[in-house]
Amino acid sequence: MTGLLDNVLNGIALGSVYALVALGFVVIFKASGVMNFAHGSLLLLGGYLTAVLHDDLGFAGALAVGVLVTAAVAGAMDRFLLQRGDPDPRHAHVQTIVTIGVDIVLLTDLARRIGGDLLSMGDPWGDSVSGLGPITVADSRLAAIVVSAVVIGAVFALFRFTSWGLSLRAAAEDVEAASLMGVRLVRVRTLAWCLAGALAALAAVFLAAFPAPGLERTTGQIALKAFPAAILGGMASPTGALAGSMIIGLTEALVAGYQTDLHVLGEGFGDVAPYAVMIVVLLIRPTGLFGARGAARV
Repeated sequence: MTGLLDNVLNGIALGSVYALVALGFVVIFKASGVMNFAHGSLLLLGGYLTAVLHDDLGFAGALAVGVLVTAAVAGAMDRFLLQRGDPDPRHAHVQTIVTIGVDIVLLTDLARRIGGDLLSMGDPWGDSVSGLGPITVADSRLAAIVVSAVVIGAVFALFRFTSWGLSLRAAAEDVEAASLMGVRLVRVRTLAWCLAGALAALAAVFLAAFPAPGLERTTGQIALKAFPAAILGGMASPTGALAGSMIIGLTEALVAGYQTDLHVLGEGFGDVAPYAVMIVVLLIRPTGLFGARGAARV
């Protein structure tokens, strides 16, 4: 029973961090219709800046710089590259391909800088652990749950109670109607990319913290595990991204925890389990758990 509780708590912590990344995918998709395949390299950029600056600025200062710079890079990538190329949302597939090129460039440079090193994030939790009744959990995991809950709550409040959130929802429903009603689509879209970049940089801290060995050049690939979470919930649904992230996080933790009992599926099944869950759900609900069914006149 204790092992089950350990796995569930770890799954909730992983799901909380994946939710930060998945929300970035969803926000960008709602604002621009683009699947941002450069999200992993943006996450790695934020983590790298935090890791190399924490000795000089302290953890909080380094994290603030990492979040702000990553947000600025994401916004600039959209404003000066994607929108200048072909900003029409109907041609979002072209912009999606461009993000693949951006990802290759960013990832190559960051991998060269990191090399084979494992970079410490300088976080205040270190390798400390706490006991919660019969289970023991890393303080970094508890911090991930708390911080993610606060940030995700703030993002949902931003969607619900600000003019930008209203504009984003209007643009997601009908771009042309929103434009005719005076919504400044360029600003809405750029701010969405900035928000997604900031969330990715924050997630990097917890993905590289204990019990992970540190930030390495492959850390950005973990963002790909949040991609099925966004697909699972429905690409245009922030609530779906949250639910999908929890499902993926719990699946990954439970499969890893009971790997010996699942050896018939292969030792590496934990790495593909999130995608297996995504495929099963999409076979039942092609639009995702919270995706709206489209209507077409025939």
